Amino acid sequence: MQSSNGRPQGAGNGPESSGGKHEDHGGPTRDVTYQDPWYDAADAGWANLDGAGLPTPSVPPARGGPGEPGVRARDVYVEVQRGPAFQEVRGRYRRFVVPGVAGFLLWYVGYVIAATTAPALMARPVVGAVNVAMFAGLAQFLTTFLFTWAYARHARLRRDRAALELRWDTQELARGARGGAA
Repeated sequence: MQSSNGRPQGAGNGPESSGGKHEDHGGPTRDVTYQDPWYDAADAGWANLDGAGLPTPSVPPARGGPGEPGVRARDVYVEVQRGPAFQEVRGRYRRFVVPGVAGFLLWYVGYVIAATTAPALMARPVVGAVNVAMFAGLAQFLTTFLFTWAYARHARLRRDRAALELRWDTQELARGARGGAA
């Protein structure tokens, strides 16, 4: 019979021991591993250990040793940022977001100003008990969802592919700047 932690009962000197009857069950009990399907050793930092028990570096340092020539990864990112492909992706982002946010804020501030300065207008009934204020307030939610949908669509159609290609190219350049280490 095994306990909940994966060790056979009676394998130690604790409260689960068999009161003086120490039997050998075929091997050392320290070799029993704990198998938890929800535990990720890589996230905990225990996955890749070198011979000294220290984690192996998965990413080489960005700065080379003394006397090593070559381009640093930081310089690659600065160069890519100044390049035309990056500027085009950022331009597409700005051309959508700046007018969209400005329009949305004007719509929101207009609603607040109308609600405070024209209460008679906002109290005018539209359909049954629904007045202009309630209709405009619900329209605020609708425009939020529409703006979110339009942003996601614009990103998918106009920016994502170019940004992903730029990302892969940048990573290749940075990897080359670090000496080809993967």
